[in-house]
Amino acid sequence: MSLLLWFRNDIRIHDNPALHYFLEQRTSLEPGKAVFFVSEKQWQQHDWSAIKIDLIKRHVNALAEQLLSLNIILEVIHCDDFSAQIQYLKQYCDEHNVSTVFANQEIEFNEVQRDKACLEQGIPLRMFESDVIVEKGKVLNKTGEMYKVFTPYKRAWLALVRAQGFAYLGKPSPSVDAEQLPEKMALLTPLTCSGESDLWPLAEQVEQQVIPDFYRYKVAGYGEKRDFPAIKATSGLSPYLAIGAISPRYLLLLFIQRFPDILTASDSPEFTWLNELIWREFYRNLIFHQQGLCKHQCFNAKYSAVIWPNNPALFNAWCEGKTGYPLVDAAMRQLNQTGWMHNRLRMVVASFLTKHLLIDWRWGEKYFMQKLIDGDLAANNGGWQWAASTGCDAQPYFRVFNPIRQSERFDPKGEFVRKYIPELAKLPDKEIHFPHQYLAKEKLTLYWPAIVDHKQARLAALEFYR
Repeated sequence: MSLLLWFRNDIRIHDNPALHYFLEQRTSLEPGKAVFFVSEKQWQQHDWSAIKIDLIKRHVNALAEQLLSLNIILEVIHCDDFSAQIQYLKQYCDEHNVSTVFANQEIEFNEVQRDKACLEQGIPLRMFESDVIVEKGKVLNKTGEMYKVFTPYKRAWLALVRAQGFAYLGKPSPSVDAEQLPEKMALLTPLTCSGESDLWPLAEQVEQQVIPDFYRYKVAGYGEKRDFPAIKATSGLSPYLAIGAISPRYLLLLFIQRFPDILTASDSPEFTWLNELIWREFYRNLIFHQQGLCKHQCFNAKYSAVIWPNNPALFNAWCEGKTGYPLVDAAMRQLNQTGWMHNRLRMVVASFLTKHLLIDWRWGEKYFMQKLIDGDLAANNGGWQWAASTGCDAQPYFRVFNPIRQSERFDPKGEFVRKYIPELAKLPDKEIHFPHQYLAKEKLTLYWPAIVDHKQARLAALEFYR
């Protein structure tokens, strides 16, 4: 009998339950076997961005090297889709008399169906949970149902963590002499990477440097500065959480070590960042309880019958950053050029698409997934439905972000706008947030006209939603 370790959305050795129990069950001194599937066709169907795929491949290469120190050989298998993965696993398990395939759960609908099919095929799959701090489905209201509002969910989540703690498995100790590793590494065939994600360090460096620096120097000012896109005040950890390269439990462990009272200090500046981690847990619980969210369904069923105007020309202008609203356009340029967008700006551009342009939130959700390095179905879907007022605990339909006011408030000197729209760089601070009257007065044609009028669009949105 043999064992097999299957890496999926958990590309790490640190606090990895499937790896932990695989090592615990091993009895042979022979090298262990692990697999990772590169399924480009499946990734394309799920709208994964090129920059996210590049980040995944870089981490798979790093993982293969790290596993050698644990006497585990990672084999990278190229197969088109989930059905090909099942076929490979079935054949491998039969040929090698595999008693257990260790893997960590994935919550998305297609992934859940694949795992069910594996079990139906007789593949001895044993699954664990690695993507959340508190087990999904464990935080329930008094009637035993899922929470549909974030604040009571947060209170219950905090109470549970305070009462029961949370599992953390640490990092396994090497079992292979370091002198033998160069020889073993020479046998590896790394995946070819495009270089698109090279500006983002690997998770190991993030754990050693980025996280400690963020906790030490930035987190106290996070609540005050996080909404200003010209300031580098956010943690930048979302890409690593999205691909499972960093454990959320490890993040909380370090956070509590630095701020021992944080679970009861919801009024502290530092808690604002923990609040974002809990929002992540909340959205993953929604997907866990309501798989229909993976099928483009509105959480709030009354919006399912909405017929969106969906003007393709307006959508293309939004995608290209040519709406005539500088903050919206700069945000979309940031996304298109870097594969990332500041969180405040995600809310602004999502509100603009759904309420100024009356375009189906699913169009925006898909475009984000195709561009973002931190594309994650649960968080992306939750954010888009929040902005469109169709989701769980969403903003009310009559709240329409004013992109000019947002720019004046969160980019008062136009620093962010100037970075991504350099043609407006010389404009006065007061004019840069909506420069059309100034440009007309100066007889300048540096910038495209606004595709909609804010006041008229707001009234149209209110009528549309009513």
